[in-house]
Order: sequence, then structure tokens, then C-alpha cells
Amino acid sequence: MTVHERRTRACQERLREQGAALAVLAPGANLQYLTGVAETPSERLFCCLLPPTGDPTFVVPELSSEQVREATWVSTVRSWCDGDDPVDTLDAAVDECVADAGRVLLDGTMWARHTLDVQSVLGGRTFGLAEEVLGSLRAQKDETELDALRRAGAVADEVMASLFADAGSLVGESEAALAREVERRLVDAGGEGVSFEPIVAAGPNGAKPHHHHGTRTVEPGDPVVFDFGTRVDGYPSDTTRTVVLDGTPSSEFEAVHEVVRAAQAAAVEAVEPGVEARAVDRAARDVIEAAGYGEQFVHRTGHGAGLDVHEEPYVSADSTATLEPGMVFSVEPGVYLAGEFGVRIEDLVVVTDDGCERLNDSSRDWRVDG
Repeated sequence: MTVHERRTRACQERLREQGAALAVLAPGANLQYLTGVAETPSERLFCCLLPPTGDPTFVVPELSSEQVREATWVSTVRSWCDGDDPVDTLDAAVDECVADAGRVLLDGTMWARHTLDVQSVLGGRTFGLAEEVLGSLRAQKDETELDALRRAGAVADEVMASLFADAGSLVGESEAALAREVERRLVDAGGEGVSFEPIVAAGPNGAKPHHHHGTRTVEPGDPVVFDFGTRVDGYPSDTTRTVVLDGTPSSEFEAVHEVVRAAQAAAVEAVEPGVEARAVDRAARDVIEAAGYGEQFVHRTGHGAGLDVHEEPYVSADSTATLEPGMVFSVEPGVYLAGEFGVRIEDLVVVTDDGCERLNDSSRDWRVDG
């Protein structure tokens, strides 16, 4: 049994436990996780029907059918041609694999136009999200996934260290130029492109947590937020450091950086099996609030990472998810002072049997030679 079939059988067990009649998967991470098929959404109906027992069925455009057969362990692939009504093919496939009138779980990434097609065939049913069964399943990584995540983290660490080593030559460059440099170095270090658009935020732009890099140049004394990652075998890295490439920053920046560094360390220390995710968030938030910057910590402490850069478990103030070995998520507290600077420090961690393992190990100091 392949790794993808094992995952599918585990998902079917959860479908049976919930009394669901069918899960309908669209192009995206859920489909790739269960079948090995990596596909980009388009206007053409492309889905996989997963009943609680038996084998899945693909419904795909004819022009994709051969690639699907080559990519997956799933043997039943029903195709439709341009000029045909794909709903007819979908209807026939549903008749073959749906045995009861239970709930239908739809992939959360399914386009609205295709959701309407599915509902037209399965009208009268109760619908939910496939993430009800797949979210927690995907949250616990197997050893193949963990190996890829570790290697992706090592690539990001190598690039971060290389930026620190070349810090002097980077002063005077624009944020956009540095973002392009990050992308180039990730590929040169063995990564598969970027896992998301890199964030390079200099000076006051660092106070915008999701700043889009622009024309601002990095000046001596500027705090610079670097947030980036790559992929290895489809799995991402995601790391953030806030550094000063040259010159002397303000004393307030130094103080805030130390607060964020302490908050991140406290949150990582709180990670262990059996702990609720909100306890990790609280560990970081307590440190920042005690320093007087609670209102400037404006986001959750972390998010899961896997085939999607953001997935379960989410590490937030209201998350009751219980941490289990194999879960991977970011720990990334931050403080953002509008018009001045921002500080964020982020590592991915994996929950182990007795604590956690950091998947990033580049320097967390603001000094590039620290």
C-alpha cells in the first residue's frame, strides 16, 4: 500500500466515524495529500469522489486523464471532453460510488462554479467541509513529510545566514531587490522556488506584518524584517528574522527585539504533547503584555505548515486543539510600532514525544554578526 493510499484509508475511517456519505476533493493540498495528484484549479471541472468505503473516483477533463492515471494509485478515472457537459459525467460517477444519503463534505478550496455543479447533482443533501476530517489528519506529519520539512528549513537557514554574511553589501538596496535576491539564493541552495512571496520590510514598513516589498531602500540603522521560505518535495519552510544590516538602531528597537525574542523562547518552551495550542499563544503573549506591548501584538502566535503554508493547527488565543507528536507549526510572536519599526521572530517547530524540535536554527539576534 502506497503512502497516499494509507492516508486515503485513514480518511475513509474518519468519514465513517462521522457518518458522511462522500468527500469531494478539488485541486489543491487535500487532493495531493490523499492521491499524489498535484493540479492547478481551472474553469474545467476536476475533482475526486471519496466514499467512506471502496476506492475513490476521479472526474477530470480528458486532456488531463493520462497525467492523472500516471500520478496516482487511484484506478478509476472518468473523463469528459470539451463540448460535453461535465455534470453528466459527475452524475454518473456519483451514482456508482454514493451508497446512502448522508452528509457530503466539500473541499474548502473548491471554486464556487464547481461547488454549484456538485450541489446540482447531490441536491437535498447536507453539506460540510472536507477539512472536518482532513484538517486533523494532515496536521500530524509522517516521517516522509518531516524529512522534507527539515530539509526545507535547512535551506532557509542557509540563505538567512548568507544574508547576514553579506550584510554590508545589502545596505542601500531596495526591499524589492532584496526580495529577488532571497528568491535567487533559495533556488541556489537547493529549494524549489518560494513557498510564499518573501517579505522584506525596512524601517517603518516592518510595522506592517504582511508588508509587500517596494522601492524603499535599506538605510544604516534600519531594522529589516526578513520573512521567507522555500519548498522541498512540496513541503515548505517559513522563517522570520528581524535584523539591522549596518549601523546602530534605536534603544527602543533593541528593547523590543529582546522582548520578542524572550516571548518566542517562552512559547517554544511551552510546546509539548497534550498541551492546548492556546497555551503556547498565551506563553508568548504573557511576555509581550508584561513589557507593555500587548496591543502591538496583533496576530496569532502561529499556524500549522505542510502542503499548505497555513493549515491546522492554528496557535491562537482561542484554539483548543491539543498538540500531538508530529504536528508542525510556526511560533512567530511580533511587536509592531506604527511609523517606527516592527519585530518578528519565527521558527517552525515539530511536536515530539517529550517537547519539540525547532526546524530553524539561524541566529535570532538582531546583530548580523551575533
